[in-house]
Amino acid sequence: MHSRIHTGEKLYKCQLCDKAFNDISHLTIHSRVHTGDKPYKCSLCDKSFSQSSDLQTHERRIHSNVRPHSCSYCGKPFAIVQDLNSHVRVHTGAKPYSCRHCSESFGRLRQLKTHQLKSHNEGTWFTCHICQKKFSRKCHLKRHMQRHEEGIKPYVCDECPKSFCTAYELKTHQPVHSDYRQFCCFLCNAMVKRKRDVKRHFKKCSSVLPPK
Repeated sequence: MHSRIHTGEKLYKCQLCDKAFNDISHLTIHSRVHTGDKPYKCSLCDKSFSQSSDLQTHERRIHSNVRPHSCSYCGKPFAIVQDLNSHVRVHTGAKPYSCRHCSESFGRLRQLKTHQLKSHNEGTWFTCHICQKKFSRKCHLKRHMQRHEEGIKPYVCDECPKSFCTAYELKTHQPVHSDYRQFCCFLCNAMVKRKRDVKRHFKKCSSVLPPK
């Protein structure tokens, strides 16, 4: 079995797509993409996952206050080193993920996948069965579906009377009440509260600073 790692031999083929694997356990995990099976459930919230490693990452990232990995540029702490490495690219401007169809490159893998889907039709769209609107990520479709439940805003801010359709919208709103600035402009190192503020600031900053 170990020799297949070196030979590249992949005996275990998926019956629903053209993917193949050198280990049956990898095929089992992959099959959950088609079945939607998520046997690993978080004991602290309603999230569930197809792999135990994803559950462990979720628990450390969301439910733990331990943040052992700190950014050497701005000091922002992270629960897992992968999040730190991704964040550091905000400061360095590194874009290690290159599109195989064109010259575009990206700082995050999911940005590359979104680009490939939208620009080169590589991947799978997630479509709303009510209005037929398409999304590049399943989580965006799920968030959109909650908007069809008109008038229901179960996520209430602890600091003000505002309520929101989704937990994501509440999380995006909460920095308004805090002085903590967690997002950094890699052009001038200015810190801002929200991710959407970074885009606004970057556009302004890039038009003011002279080209390098």
